Amino acid sequence: MAGHDSTTPDPAAVPGPVEALREIGFWLERSRAQTHRVKAYRRAADIVAALPADERAAHRESHSWREIAGIGPKTAAVIEQAYSGAVPEYLVELRKAAQPIGVPGKPLRSLLRGDLHTHSDWSDGGSPITEMMGVAAALGHEYCALTDHSPRLTVANGLSADRLRRQLDVVAKLNEQLAPFRILTGIEVDILDTGKLDQRADLLAELDIVVASVHSHLRDDSETMTRRMVYAVANPNVDVLGHCTGRLVEGERGTRPESSFDAEVVFEACRTYGTAVEINSRPERRDPPSRLLRLAVEMGCEFAVDTDAHAPGQLDWQGYGCERAVANGVVPERIINTLPLDELLAWTKSHS
Repeated sequence: MAGHDSTTPDPAAVPGPVEALREIGFWLERSRAQTHRVKAYRRAADIVAALPADERAAHRESHSWREIAGIGPKTAAVIEQAYSGAVPEYLVELRKAAQPIGVPGKPLRSLLRGDLHTHSDWSDGGSPITEMMGVAAALGHEYCALTDHSPRLTVANGLSADRLRRQLDVVAKLNEQLAPFRILTGIEVDILDTGKLDQRADLLAELDIVVASVHSHLRDDSETMTRRMVYAVANPNVDVLGHCTGRLVEGERGTRPESSFDAEVVFEACRTYGTAVEINSRPERRDPPSRLLRLAVEMGCEFAVDTDAHAPGQLDWQGYGCERAVANGVVPERIINTLPLDELLAWTKSHS
């Protein structure tokens, strides 16, 4: 499964019912379909996957999938068609309808080795770590950072220090299974009102990638916001400044204006302290705006092109960020996730 040419599914390959349902979820997420549509297929996949072998065989024999709560006529049809030895019709339709993402940025996309900002169901993402990272590997990534939210963002089920510790144990075990692909340990840590970070410093120092973002009091005055952001990017544990203006330009959550801050001062701090400016690929963010992206280029900043993915299909949104990077003069040499893993980790350590 994937959205760019090198890993597009083989049309002749027939997925099993669970795989077919999950791939449908991927394509729906990638095309920005409504959340409830995606959840129907992902929920059905989880239900079928959890069935004991004998129950699965019985439903297959009696064609009684619709008797199971959570499986409706459309998902039942996908299951039946997959079991019949055919690629389900709806999956064929979605594969054919999939459009390339960010075509002008395709040469840059081919140079990216990973994604440094993603979420799982440990915070406000919709899928388990294993599924998110399996898709990241299928998309051709060599590494992918898991950056669930920090505790203050309770609406996003942010991770306490204890939960983050438990997540690190889970990631260590998964990395043994997924090698040579590497899950990078990480967090999207809130920048608090004072500019301090919403997690213990000793824990942040252990992580591979720390993305620092403002999620609260986005309408603070320019002086206050500038001070918050500079204080945060100067922190030696911070590697990436996430979605710096906080704006929303479209989507289900509505729109939101940019935060007000002195961009020259913030970007100079990023350059001085070795903190990359994130080019957030989410279509509803497109952050930073083009004028600020060009300013950051002029000021000599480094960048990270990230998806901020909250679902597997969104991991293929990196093309949107690549398109904006190319349009605004960001060269590959200034993008940290073009680096091989060892060089990336050396870079993160160089300013800690």
